[in-house]
Amino acid sequence: MMTRLFSVAGILYFTLVLATTGCAAHSKVTSGSTGISRLGYSIQVGAFKVVGNAERLSAKLQAKGIDAFYFKKEDGVYAVRFGDFSTHGEAKQAGKKLVTEKLVGAFFIASPRPAPVRKVKEPEMRQLPPATIHAPATVKPRPASSDMGPIAARTAERFVGIPYRWGGNTVVDGMDCSGFVRAVYNLCGVNIPRTSREQYKAGDQVGRDDLKDGDLVFFGESEEKINHVGIYVGNGRFVHAPRRGDDIKVSALNENYFTSRFVGAKRYF
Repeated sequence: MMTRLFSVAGILYFTLVLATTGCAAHSKVTSGSTGISRLGYSIQVGAFKVVGNAERLSAKLQAKGIDAFYFKKEDGVYAVRFGDFSTHGEAKQAGKKLVTEKLVGAFFIASPRPAPVRKVKEPEMRQLPPATIHAPATVKPRPASSDMGPIAARTAERFVGIPYRWGGNTVVDGMDCSGFVRAVYNLCGVNIPRTSREQYKAGDQVGRDDLKDGDLVFFGESEEKINHVGIYVGNGRFVHAPRRGDDIKVSALNENYFTSRFVGAKRYF
């Protein structure tokens, strides 16, 4: 199923990793779904057998102000992806410019993922006695369940044990965790805000007892002091890395440290 979903880009999954401290930044967005959008065309470059090479290319691009991230393809090699372009032509032009500047070599343009199909439940007609016949009640459309959440969760699980550094040493310490979460969601076709605090303000609130695969779980002293974010993978577990640059790991929400610092959870699909 997952191979089919990512076959257009030749990609299976991208890995998520987090840092225990410093994930939040000071910028703010309004509450609700502000800051969430469908991702456009992206540029993909590289085919590295060593993850460090992909990391270095990402860092090189980020040093130029390009929001790049690396991920593992289904054939076991790593690639780098970046960009959110409205059209294929815009992405191609940007890619050619980077080739001319010798920042990248050959590149591939990844098409946007199709928006989820939303089903509308038809109003139910019931025959009542003539004297009490009423018009059918209006039923609001309900979105069909999306498979993007499980895909994001399985993506994170697949790369447990792999070291990940978003931008290496080229970014301010503390931007790693939210940058990785954002990159995972980008591969699922959704663009979310950059920092963990902004991500928390953007999604739909989810109760701890209602968590589903792919939901983001947030930690910190309070809603205003969030400093950690992970991706929920079911059975009370989430994927993260306990410190900057550490291997990706799975932890339980009921561990004392995370229980005491759990702020809330959000859903974006």
